[in-house]
Amino acid sequence: MAHEPLTQADVLLEGFLALDTPEGFRAELIEGEIVVTPPPDGDHEDYINRVVKQVIRRSRTDMDFSGNKGLKLTSGGACPKNHAIPDGTFAPTERRLFRGAAPWMPCEGVALVVEVTSSKPQADREAKRRCYAHGGIPLYLLIDRDASSVTLFSDPKGDDYREHCTRPFGKTVALPEPFGFDLETAEFL
Repeated sequence: MAHEPLTQADVLLEGFLALDTPEGFRAELIEGEIVVTPPPDGDHEDYINRVVKQVIRRSRTDMDFSGNKGLKLTSGGACPKNHAIPDGTFAPTERRLFRGAAPWMPCEGVALVVEVTSSKPQADREAKRRCYAHGGIPLYLLIDRDASSVTLFSDPKGDDYREHCTRPFGKTVALPEPFGFDLETAEFL
């Protein structure tokens, strides 16, 4: 029986999905490159914790949170057949997106993804931003530890976001609906 030849992208994706990463490490396929990262440090987790607490307490829409949830991103453009694992993913509770979701779930219905820069900050600043925009995720919050700033990307179109607002740590960042509150970053200092 004849089989269609596998493309290089197919082989890369199959290899990626079959990876057995060391305990605590995580692997992502971003723009055709396999990226393996070590477990996050305490400061990384503290930033995520500060965001989660504020969203749960202050958001106008009840939100569910998943840390390190595998997302399948739509193929094409700058993100052919990619999978990403945001540090945090928020979705309206009424959608119950995480219940029964596969390890790699589609990103439809996700309201916001959060990344905190770590050992490969350029991936968070560029590659992941383009992938999340291409996937149609409405909001991307980047906590950039090197720059001591928070950037909210919004209004995705194609492979990028058309709007962004960067504030230094200590200033607030307005999270639009469905969140509808100002995210405090003073505790990031």
